[in-house]
Order: sequence, then structure tokens, then C-alpha cells
Amino acid sequence: MVSVPLRKAQLKPGKPLRSAHHALSILCFAIIALSSLCPAWMMAEMQTGAERADSTSVATNSALYRQESPLARISPAREPLLVIGFMGGRINAGNLAHGEARLAQDLDQRYPETVHALTFANRREHEALRTVLQLLDTSRDGRLSDAEKNAARIILFGHSWGASEAIQLARELDRRGIPVLLTIQVDSVEKSGENDGFIPSNVREAINFYQAEGLLHGRQVIQAIDPARTTILGSYKSSYKSNPVSCTGYSWFARAFMKPHIEIENDHALWDRIEALIVARSCAVNLAGLATVCKEK
Repeated sequence: MVSVPLRKAQLKPGKPLRSAHHALSILCFAIIALSSLCPAWMMAEMQTGAERADSTSVATNSALYRQESPLARISPAREPLLVIGFMGGRINAGNLAHGEARLAQDLDQRYPETVHALTFANRREHEALRTVLQLLDTSRDGRLSDAEKNAARIILFGHSWGASEAIQLARELDRRGIPVLLTIQVDSVEKSGENDGFIPSNVREAINFYQAEGLLHGRQVIQAIDPARTTILGSYKSSYKSNPVSCTGYSWFARAFMKPHIEIENDHALWDRIEALIVARSCAVNLAGLATVCKEK
């Protein structure tokens, strides 16, 4: 019996490296393609690790989520400025890692007698609408009179899906004949079934902030349904290529694939500008207690 020696396989140099590189390229392409087809999946990944570990703990971080009812702070003798913010992605309301919650908390703490600021998860739109209607009902009779509607002083804002939800809430208020002083959109991403590009006619002023970099970016242009009733203050572009913003506390996925989208959410200079806009509108409607603030600003 003659034994036949086994021949060793001849592997071409560099083949494993090329195969690994090819596989990595396919994986990156698949992620990009999936992200363009499924923005909802990307938005879901915006949750921070802390939120996933304990989604209830964020409520204790903010004055916005004290155990008292929102109505407990409202006196029937006055109509404070209502500032309603919506969180982006699937972020829980009151999470101070996000600019929306920080702005609401700052307003709530600095002007407790004249500004009532609240944030909501963008999936809690019905709760937000119900809260606004209750707060406007100063007579506590369960319905809104024409006088109560006309006395409404409301500003709506949000980031990403939250910006889309802010416009949707403005639209719901329009159906009820309730005016809105100002809507503020920050890198607005339209939610399914909504239209964040056209501002309803009950809104007096609207402004849009966006960035155009990365896989996920916001709406660049907004329009008034009735230009005679709504003033578009403008759409303002931000870029973070030269001046990156820290996104500490966000998931690795958000930092890797949506960094510009979360950088604008953490741009303190932008949120300071938004706060100045809100305070200026407070001055314009002559709300009691803000005269000194107006002079300082």
C-alpha cells in the first residue's frame, strides 16, 4: 500500500485580510442602508444607558416631575406663560442629560411665579394636550370659554421627534381655537402621520434650528400655512465639525451614528438663545414679574 502525502493548502498572502475588509464594508453598508430605511430604529437607540437601566429614576432628577399635580402651581387669578417641551427619540421626560429638559428646568426654577414649564416624551402627546387644556381652564368648570382661550400664552418646543410633536400639538390647539405664541423646532424629524414642515395658522411666530451633517439630520425649511397670521423667524443652520459638542451620557450607537443630531441637542449656546427668545416673548405679553428680567436681557 502506497501512502500519498497530504498536500498543504496554498493560502494566498493577504486573502484573510481582504476578506475581513470586505465583510466590514458589507456590515457598514448594511447599517447605513438600514438607518436610511428605518429612522425609527435609530431614534430608539438614542436612549442613554441610564434610561435603559432605570427608566423611572430620571423623574427624580427634575423639578418638572414633582409628585404634585401640574394644576397645583397655577392660580386662577393669573395666566402664566405655558412652555411645553417634547423630548426626542424615546427619551423619558425630565432626563437632564438632554437640552430640552435642562431648558424647562431652568425656566421653571428662574421664573416660578410667571412661567410654567413642562416636558413630555413625544409619545405622550395626549397627556400633553390634556394637561394644557386643564391649565387653561382657570375657572375649573371643565370647559374652555372664549376668554380662557384668548388668554392662552403658550410656547411649544422640541428636539427631533419632539419638534415634530410640538407642531402636532399646535395643530391640535388650532382645532380648538387656542392660540400659540411661538413654536421652536430643533433638528426636527417628522414622525409618522405628522407634518412638521407646515406651521398652523394659530401660531404667531415659528423658528427652526437644524444641522445637515451625519446620517440623521433635521428639517431645513418650515413654512406658514397662513403667512398673514404666522411669522417665520427663520431656519438657522448649525455645524459642529470645527467645534464639537460633548455628548457624554449618550449610547455608543448615538455617538457613532447620530453625533451631529445629538450635538445640536447639547449645544448650550443654542439653548441659551432659545431661552432668550422665550423670555422676550414673556416680556412682549407683559406677564407680571418679568419686567426686571426684560431689562436685564
